[in-house]
Amino acid sequence: MNPLNPPITDWQGRSVWLIGASSGIGLATAQALHTAGARVVVSARKAELLQQFVNTHPGAQAVVLDVSDSAAVHQAAQHIQTEQGLDVVIYCAGHYKPVRATDYNLDEMLRHQSVNYVGALHMLDAVLPPLLAQGFGHLSLVASVAGYRGLPQSLAYGPTKAALIHLAEALYLDVSAHGLGVSVVNPGFVETPLTAQNTFHMPALIGPEQAAHEMLRGWAKGAFEIHYPKRFTRWLKLMRVLPYRWYFALVRRATGL
Repeated sequence: MNPLNPPITDWQGRSVWLIGASSGIGLATAQALHTAGARVVVSARKAELLQQFVNTHPGAQAVVLDVSDSAAVHQAAQHIQTEQGLDVVIYCAGHYKPVRATDYNLDEMLRHQSVNYVGALHMLDAVLPPLLAQGFGHLSLVASVAGYRGLPQSLAYGPTKAALIHLAEALYLDVSAHGLGVSVVNPGFVETPLTAQNTFHMPALIGPEQAAHEMLRGWAKGAFEIHYPKRFTRWLKLMRVLPYRWYFALVRRATGL
């Protein structure tokens, strides 16, 4: 089967900007890419955590960034483009709090939207023009299997991840003919500070290092969607095609919610 993207098998010397790299999947992926030889620039809001990464990964750079600040995202992108160019941009910034309609919180709904989705739009506004002008590069959006269909406690989180999946699909159709690769990453349950908030059993829970390994393997294959762990995500993909009557019944039975 032909890959949908140009496979990335050699990271040596590639300039990678990873947004949302202070912990969890983002941090583990930054570590894996640095080990593979990439020139890694990490961004997040927490300066001290970024500095810890730079201190232990020679050659890496840190740019403190709030993705909700469009001007700051543009400034960061321009700085990185000037300093070392841009080959790969990975949007892994994420916010998650369990929210249900019975305890609706508009501030949380909007916070999820600002970080998980609008921040990605700020990133695209900053990097698409130079990437299209150079005619090569790769954009990767880290979404979630929570974006496949509605789930309990995901009233705020799930819709933003569904939006990222849709965004990546439309983006691919627009830019693949111009030499750019696009991928969407849909993790299942990964052991991170975000999932540590969950009080329910998380099936097929994996560590962030395994998540990073799966992402690099997906990029090496030229995949559009990278989802993991497959022993869990394949069941969720199957559930996407179920009629609502069956789907709602199965989710309620599985979660007790």
